[in-house]
Amino acid sequence: MKNLILLILGIIISAVGILNIRGNIGTVHSYNRKKVKEEDIPKYGKVIGIGTLIIGISVILAYVLAFWKEEYTAYAITPGVIIGLAFILYGQFKYNRGLF
Repeated sequence: MKNLILLILGIIISAVGILNIRGNIGTVHSYNRKKVKEEDIPKYGKVIGIGTLIIGISVILAYVLAFWKEEYTAYAITPGVIIGLAFILYGQFKYNRGLF
């Protein structure tokens, strides 16, 4: 029961990722999307959304792994966050031409 927050957080993060993949980049801070060209918004949303979805799924996986052993949660979250952030940073540099 104490790991239920992982499941809730994972579902919320995954839902935001799906919104971004569908082209809704309103969940991304305005200063992180201000230089994105109008024609690049769907591509930007897809890359950012995939990264966010990977992070969300890794948090959900950590919730499932916590049933066996709580120490396994770090093994699920760490690679998911690293891979997800790599996608997000790629999208930021490619379509926003920088972090800010």
